[in-house]
Amino acid sequence: MTFDFEVWRAASLVQVEQTLDRLIDAHSPANLGEAMRYGALGGGKRLRALLVLAASEAVSGNFDAALRAACAVEMIHAYSLIHDDMPCMDNDVLRRGKPTVHVAYGEAQALLAGDALQALAFEILTPDKDEIPSAVQAKLCRLLARASGSEGMAGGQAIDLASVGKSLTESELRRMHELKTGALLKASVEMGAACHVQNGTRASHMPYGLQASLAAYGAAVGLAFQVVDDILDVTADEATLGKTAGKDAAQNKPTYVALMGLEAAETYANELLEKALVALDACGLEADAALRELAIRLVRRQS
Repeated sequence: MTFDFEVWRAASLVQVEQTLDRLIDAHSPANLGEAMRYGALGGGKRLRALLVLAASEAVSGNFDAALRAACAVEMIHAYSLIHDDMPCMDNDVLRRGKPTVHVAYGEAQALLAGDALQALAFEILTPDKDEIPSAVQAKLCRLLARASGSEGMAGGQAIDLASVGKSLTESELRRMHELKTGALLKASVEMGAACHVQNGTRASHMPYGLQASLAAYGAAVGLAFQVVDDILDVTADEATLGKTAGKDAAQNKPTYVALMGLEAAETYANELLEKALVALDACGLEADAALRELAIRLVRRQS
């Protein structure tokens, strides 16, 4: 049977969106839930969630665990965007085609909304019921925590803020983006793979070679995403992006386009795509069509 990516994507997005809508309570104290929902629902590509679900399907993972992991990753991503847009960071006013959370709800409420989404992400990975093996729960939490903290997204953001107006070498720029953007994308693939269980009751050890190949795929996809982001920041308009265009250059931030030039950056993105596909081939998985298509579309996207 031919794999229809658009059908798979549409069905997956409905499941993720409906689950996020159910999990993020609008009735939290003092309108906090409204700010959380504003920042997390109804927008974005949900690429991280799709990577989780695709990786889990490729290894015949536990669906409930994968859906929870997909929503948790999106909550972490939403919290990071809320904080990233605040005046103390990038001071941006547009995100996903609408005013940023601090513009709509104020800085204090935006800060709390991000904090609450971060906490909720880990809460949903550890449900009271025992349908998800405890070893799987623990591994999902560890992968997400590492990708979010000082050795991941937060660390990359710290480097980004410290690098404004500075010239970085290619290796320094790559390290920044591997942490700031790539870590969470790579973790999305690894979390999907971590949903693999045996007999539906206990965690199953996955061959090291398969784990390493999936991690290599995730790392290449994660870096490619940021390279394309740098390209689109100078080639796409604000309406297409759904966020402020040209802000990296305006803030004198180091980017792949600034370092390598537009043409070389586009070539590099394609090289990373090829690297991701080679790593996926090495996995030897039969149900890898969604992962393959996600990598291709990620690099060829226009927004």
